[in-house]
Amino acid sequence: MSSHGDGTAEQTSSSVDPSTSSDTEADSGDIFTVTIGATVPTGFEPTAAEEVQEKIGVDARISKDRGRIYFPITTDKLFQVHLLRSVDNLFVVVEEYDHYQFKDSKEDTLLELQQLASKLPWTNALQVWKLNRTVKKKKGHRKGGNATKDKACGEASEAAAAAEAEQQEEAQEPSPAEGDAKAEGVPESQARQKDAEEASHEAKPLRFRVTCNRAGDKHSFSSNEAARDFGGAVQEFFQWKADMTKFDIEVLLNIHNEEVVIGIALTEESLHRRNISHFGPTTLRSTLCYGMLRLCKPEDSDIILDPMCGTGAIPLEGAIEFSNSFYIAGDNNDMAVNRTVNNVCHIQKRRADKGSTSGLPIDTVQWDLCNLPMRTSSVDIIITDMPFGKRMGSRKKNWDLYPSCLREMARVCRPCSGKAVLLTQDKKCFAKAISRMGGLWRKQHTVWVNVGGLHAGVYLLKRTAAVFGQTPEDIYESQRMVDIQSHDKELS
Repeated sequence: MSSHGDGTAEQTSSSVDPSTSSDTEADSGDIFTVTIGATVPTGFEPTAAEEVQEKIGVDARISKDRGRIYFPITTDKLFQVHLLRSVDNLFVVVEEYDHYQFKDSKEDTLLELQQLASKLPWTNALQVWKLNRTVKKKKGHRKGGNATKDKACGEASEAAAAAEAEQQEEAQEPSPAEGDAKAEGVPESQARQKDAEEASHEAKPLRFRVTCNRAGDKHSFSSNEAARDFGGAVQEFFQWKADMTKFDIEVLLNIHNEEVVIGIALTEESLHRRNISHFGPTTLRSTLCYGMLRLCKPEDSDIILDPMCGTGAIPLEGAIEFSNSFYIAGDNNDMAVNRTVNNVCHIQKRRADKGSTSGLPIDTVQWDLCNLPMRTSSVDIIITDMPFGKRMGSRKKNWDLYPSCLREMARVCRPCSGKAVLLTQDKKCFAKAISRMGGLWRKQHTVWVNVGGLHAGVYLLKRTAAVFGQTPEDIYESQRMVDIQSHDKELS
């Protein structure tokens, strides 16, 4: 058991005995309802809840602790949670307390956490954990830390869909050994030996860890202490083996002020890494990209532009999930363009390997983002991650860049119907730039998000009916840009 300090994720480990009643019942095929928890990009909780209602047909509850939602699901529909695009990590809830009354002293509180471990209703959650391994067709041990990642977790939706079909066909298959032998051309004797090895592995006690995520300043204990003591009690109760890196099962202890939720993780790593193979210095999470795309509600045949595409995370997510629109990804940096091309090729190859002959509706271009090689009023939606002035660009440069690119975006965007969804942490500079472009853009909505620990805004803008180049603000900005260019030529 270990931790990384107060308020951050901390971990403890152990394992489950396959001979326990929970595993036996998991094979019985009984259908029951459980509560699934999901971590989502902070600020986009309503968007995630909307997706759950749309794809699963149940109402999701937004946690008081930002960045989490909870929703019920029956075990026969477990595969559906892996089809969600707005969630980072998934877990099944063992128990939750809205107003947990912690003891006054640290010793009493930690003792109570130890006693809690043996009182929790673990059975259904452990059944779901085992069923989840089948759904994802998991092989071998679950890895933690920097261990090799399971490729299937980056393709959760495809794996889940395949698993559903596999579950429906299981009744027709004579046996796992025979099925594997036929599918892979392996002699039946070898297949039986493989099954025997897997059974031997299953007979071993499972390895586990506890991860504690704590928020709040009124607790008498640290995250590390909670993970250590609760994890020790879990280990004693189940006789599991603690292992911080090569664990089979991860128990979650989430504490937010008086809200306490105990769960079991259903994902090995965050699902936000699903599309990107070539990362850049500011690559956006795919789940955040999905939230931004849903905010602008793409329609069929829309032309969607990302003029500062970086690694292409936004257009890639759009092309996969909203494939009836067409995406143009561009950047002024040749390395960014190369990364985008490589990421597109990676997805194309992955689709081709699965038998798909359709390409992605994306085109990639290198350009000057303040002088786009596009016709006026030719784009329906502009969606991009603007430079924060931290890891990319500078705050000083943003004062010139933001008005210039907002003006160029207004030129290529369709009046009246056009929209822009722009992410930035440089809120002061952005607000000033929008005020100077008031005749061309109207701010409709702002979603406040956490991006790598930075408090940023996702701004939904609507293109006004004003003709480009004829508003007072635009005429002023045009003349200002001419003056800047003349000044730069004089200096050179």
